[in-house]
Amino acid sequence: MTQFDVTALGELLIDFTENGLSEQGNTLFEANPGGAPCNVLAMLGKLGHSCAFVGKVGEDMFGRHLKAVAEGAGINMESLAVGPDCRTTLAFVKTAENGDRDFSFFRSPGADMLLTEAEVPEAPVAGCRIFHFGSLSMTHEGVRRATRKALDIAQSGGALLSFDPNLREPLWGNLEEAREQIAYGLSRCDILKIADNELLFMTGEKDFDKGAAILQKEFPNIRLLNVTAGPDGSYSYYGGERVYQPSFLLGGTIETTGAGDTFCACVLHFVLEHGLENLSAGDLTGMLRFANAAAYLVTTRRGAIRSMPERAEVEALLAGAK
Repeated sequence: MTQFDVTALGELLIDFTENGLSEQGNTLFEANPGGAPCNVLAMLGKLGHSCAFVGKVGEDMFGRHLKAVAEGAGINMESLAVGPDCRTTLAFVKTAENGDRDFSFFRSPGADMLLTEAEVPEAPVAGCRIFHFGSLSMTHEGVRRATRKALDIAQSGGALLSFDPNLREPLWGNLEEAREQIAYGLSRCDILKIADNELLFMTGEKDFDKGAAILQKEFPNIRLLNVTAGPDGSYSYYGGERVYQPSFLLGGTIETTGAGDTFCACVLHFVLEHGLENLSAGDLTGMLRFANAAAYLVTTRRGAIRSMPERAEVEALLAGAK
């Protein structure tokens, strides 16, 4: 029996993002609850879907805060492991004038990378319609085994598998290992959201069409492949269809944290409503427009989990853009 529309596994952390200067001229940081998988679930919750999270935090003030915020976003956190001897992962985010980000992670080790196979529960993973994961849960051997166990359980339960590489180069011992593990994720997923820099990293192609074609040929299991290019829009590849939609460039961008996760959530929302069979170019166009609009709204706010737009906000933006 299906328990959840989407279950996600991965990192739950605090993003310390720059937020001005103190009277003494020191940089102020705002503690924003985040982590890509939970960001995705938070947006799905805004769209009316039932969601569950599998991951690990430390038994500390940050871990307790993250659990409370995620529960407040409507995410089922019964499968959150809490480690008494580890610390919740932290990320410090420096934002450039154009909204791009530079990350400094405190994760040596962080609780998210210490999730074990034994801490992966059967019920919420087997009982979901879509299982979502990224590559941060594959950077180290223990959590890698936990991720692969969850993928096997989800697939056996009939779930679609959704993958976002979410490449963070500083977290890998070497980039060849990153390529190897991302390739594994690509070999397992039905739905792929990949950013332009990650497509280049995996294929060597700056041309999105050529890069997507390489992935479609090498990984025929990928049924819906979406490429995000920030302010340059997004692309969808499905069967023989190729659709492009521009970004919403309406000003007011503060930072881009969570934009890709919001986009990913909207794609999963579309799949939950429409499935993956016989999609038309018009279907894909509508999917990308909605996802681009939601992603734009998040860039006008700080943080991620608590910054996801309401469905009505996205629809209002789309109505005004017609």
